Amino acid sequence: MIQAIVFLPLLAAIIAGLGQRVIGNVPSKILTTGALFTSCALSWPIFLSFVTGSGEATVTPVLHWVSSGALQFNWELRVDTLTAVMLVVITTVSALVHLYSWGYMEEDPDQPRFFAYLSLFTFAMLMLVTANNLVQMFFGWEGVGLASYLLIGFWYKKPSANAAAIKAFVVNRVGDLGFMLGIFGTFLVFGTVSIPEILAAAPGMAGSTITFMGMRLDTMTILCLLLFIGAMGKSAQLGLHTWLPDAMEGPTPVSALIHAATMVTAGVFMVCRLSPMFETSDVAQGVVMFVGAATCFFAATVATTQWDIKRVIAYSTCSQLGYMFFAAGAGAYGAAMFHLFTHAFFKALLFLGAGSVIHAMHHEQDMRYYGNLRKSIPITYWAMMLGTLAITGVGIAGVAGFAGFYSKDGILEAAYASGGGGVIAFWVGIFVAFLTSFYSWRLVFLTFYGKPRWEQSEHIQHAVHDDHGHGHDDHAHAAHDDHHHHDAHSDGTAGYHPHESPISMLIPLVVLSIGAVFAGIAFHHQFIYPEEGMAFWKGSLAFDEHLMHAAHEVPLWVKWTPFTVMAIGLFLAWNSYIRNTTLPARFVAQFRLLHQFLYNKWYFDELYNIVFVKPAFAIGRFFWKRGDEQTIDRFGPDGAAALVAGGTRLAVRLQSGYVYGYAFVMLLGLVGLASWAMVNFL
Repeated sequence: MIQAIVFLPLLAAIIAGLGQRVIGNVPSKILTTGALFTSCALSWPIFLSFVTGSGEATVTPVLHWVSSGALQFNWELRVDTLTAVMLVVITTVSALVHLYSWGYMEEDPDQPRFFAYLSLFTFAMLMLVTANNLVQMFFGWEGVGLASYLLIGFWYKKPSANAAAIKAFVVNRVGDLGFMLGIFGTFLVFGTVSIPEILAAAPGMAGSTITFMGMRLDTMTILCLLLFIGAMGKSAQLGLHTWLPDAMEGPTPVSALIHAATMVTAGVFMVCRLSPMFETSDVAQGVVMFVGAATCFFAATVATTQWDIKRVIAYSTCSQLGYMFFAAGAGAYGAAMFHLFTHAFFKALLFLGAGSVIHAMHHEQDMRYYGNLRKSIPITYWAMMLGTLAITGVGIAGVAGFAGFYSKDGILEAAYASGGGGVIAFWVGIFVAFLTSFYSWRLVFLTFYGKPRWEQSEHIQHAVHDDHGHGHDDHAHAAHDDHHHHDAHSDGTAGYHPHESPISMLIPLVVLSIGAVFAGIAFHHQFIYPEEGMAFWKGSLAFDEHLMHAAHEVPLWVKWTPFTVMAIGLFLAWNSYIRNTTLPARFVAQFRLLHQFLYNKWYFDELYNIVFVKPAFAIGRFFWKRGDEQTIDRFGPDGAAALVAGGTRLAVRLQSGYVYGYAFVMLLGLVGLASWAMVNFL
């Protein structure tokens, strides 16, 4: 069964990718989508078996892989509770994204290639989460990096898409360098890359030291920090986060698949999988908690100022990943995985809902040009309402709530119960919960309430212009360029009516809405309750039963504070964008420098451009101009070519074709030979 789950997407990707010209669009979509729904159908029984307590960890060999001295490992598929959770997340979201893409990519000429990339990405992600050794995990790790590069740059004729794909690839290579060094160091210390063997031996290495960069440092701290650098790159944590917002240049279904539910959670999964290693180092856990809390805060502040609907959700993803990491840093790995699980449903729902809005608004992404859409696209409206209720954590302690209420509150309570730095992370998380509520409801109010502001949109003007018969059908072109603004026309928006998305796009919204509503209440006992959690995780991660007991016994004000700040954020957003719409402009005018700082994403891109990009280009130009052209080419191929050309010109001048010229040369030769003989023999 596990072999089918993992390899069906690969088989579908190969057939659709290589045979696209032969089998065509519809068979390619049927094949890839059918393979993913089959993998999804096979994954849920495995997950539910662990939920009910009947599941057992298994390792399925695929083939013998490497045997080189002490380095020996096989290709094996590991299935335990942690893997089972990731299987349902990956296959469910990927299957629904495949189905959603039938409608969203309907007029794209390269549909087989797109669906092949989606399936290839899913296979790589499944390889990552079923890995039984670090090399296999790295194989999947790099596979999702490749697939994300291909998907972000899918519309390769757009310079911005190419730049975003390269940026994602390069930034992830920085993180992957740390991950590789961590794997090398782990093999050096433990003599194996087998994950079970490493985790079993990790407690015995606590307190040992190793030489690193000329210093004697704690072994497990160094290994964990190097591995965490890899997680920072893949999960877009502060410092290596800059690729994630730009990745919105890819088609919207890509955003839902990669940047909401799967690839960006790979770092969280890796930390939880290797949690017994992180448990041996307080320093490493502290760093994970600090980076997670800082990312959480940073991304939420930026999200409050963005106008692009996809960028708001992208920064929201970055912020929610910060929650997961500071939970892991506090030792609440079960809570981190629970938020990963629920976040997959409501964040994929929000991304796909945003795609439905963009589809309705003729690929306009600026929320300033939306307004009053709830009547025109009611299904999309209710889906995004449910996703917003889930991400903002609406619920009543001890009664019921949406998915994010259980998982986010579980993280905050565990952070508070852990004490020390966890209390600081708790207060950061509380403030971020307020910001999350504000920017999430801001998105809803700007998009679905108020007066229509479509007349300002160049996309809508162009759409109406086409509908009047004065232009060409731009829908297929718009599908290639989510951000491209066409020349404005004077037709206005009279007669334009936003339209609900096709059924293939609405079905995933309905299914994900169910997850956003019920995923928390259905599974929170297994993920984070002390007794049930111990039985559920079964040693697949380090589950601190005492911490979770303490988390459930925190004071009542700790439990109610997240709800309180959520309500304050909701009220502030309502007051700013419904009741008193002049308030945001007045705030920006009053705090212009703060707004510019946040709107420009804390100027990380500008800083990196000065510190890294420009010096790199300068070094490249130096080696190109001075090294390659003026040295290697000058004295190498160009110099040799010039010498040959000069010799040829001289030879041409000597070979004149006149007899007296040749006779003169012969005479000179005879005179020279006679002179030489006279000097040497007379």
